[in-house]
Amino acid sequence: MPLQHIKIAGVRNLKQVSLTDCQRINIIAGPNGSGKTSLLEAIHILGLGRSFRSTRLKPVINHDMADCTIYAELADSEVSSIGVKRSRHGKHAFRINRENIASTAALAEALPLQVINSDSYALVDGGPKARRQFMDWGVFHVKPEFLDYWRRSQRSLKQRNSALRHGKMRDADTALWDRELLASAEVMDRLRQEYLEAIKPLFHKILCRLADLPGVELNYDRGWDQQRSLVEVLQENLPRELKQGYTLAGPHRANIDFRFEGQPAAEVLSRGQQKLVVCALRLAQGQFPGADRANEDKSCIYLLDDLPAELDRKHRGTLCDLLDEMGSQVFITCVDADFVSESWENRADVQVFHVKHGQISPGKPEG
Repeated sequence: MPLQHIKIAGVRNLKQVSLTDCQRINIIAGPNGSGKTSLLEAIHILGLGRSFRSTRLKPVINHDMADCTIYAELADSEVSSIGVKRSRHGKHAFRINRENIASTAALAEALPLQVINSDSYALVDGGPKARRQFMDWGVFHVKPEFLDYWRRSQRSLKQRNSALRHGKMRDADTALWDRELLASAEVMDRLRQEYLEAIKPLFHKILCRLADLPGVELNYDRGWDQQRSLVEVLQENLPRELKQGYTLAGPHRANIDFRFEGQPAAEVLSRGQQKLVVCALRLAQGQFPGADRANEDKSCIYLLDDLPAELDRKHRGTLCDLLDEMGSQVFITCVDADFVSESWENRADVQVFHVKHGQISPGKPEG
């Protein structure tokens, strides 16, 4: 299992806590407000350098402390330890195997994470940014070269948009930034298409286990007219872009269009059905479909927040069965451990942790 021992300091109400001897299935039980979600948040910071609950860092750090620190030891992995320190003043330190690293991309590569919580359902009914991030996470983990092209795209877009805002898009500038954007866009488009095609069969197989929704479709939108080249689109859009001050089409506009029987899924699927679609997507993505041979042994960790509140007993049991079959390490929060542990009774690879007032102890709460 990837995470074996975890030390957390200064993450919300978790001032100084440790999880020792983590197992493959880890159930985090305790009353509301005790710190269960903060524990998952700390693991997320360890893997991505940031929280999944807040875009701002200050609310994450305990108000009595200047920074937060998360450290973990891993088992059966080339990476033996990961450490992250974030200061409320913006300073940070990331370490893998006790060596400093500069980028959060290295954290993400070393510790792939999937979060399933109440916010995850924005994949279906939210804006395109969440769907684009979902897609790019998957592409990054199966095709590592994607990151370089993504960075090139971001740099060229930043420069191009700056020139558009300041009305400095002379012919030479247009040619330069368009050329940079085109070079990255073509590769990103191809890798994204390949990834989405690779994930579809696995997604449908998992969704079939969770729900009777054969009409769900995933359609890739590359961010510009499918029938035209990006060169043509950029040239046509330039007069409008000069007025609006930003690039109207390109890989930064890519999206996944969710449909159910030809209709927008967010409009026709119930909230419960959308939850099951998202669960199937997250489980499919964590199996890294389309991965290169060098990435075949990569393992994903699942963070599930308040599972009993998100799914009924039947679907909760099916989801637990699927996670069990995948062999992934799982951290699940719940108020009552019995709601979840019934799916994994009498198992040696299940550990229950009790959280109360920001303190964590192994075993079910007494009484």
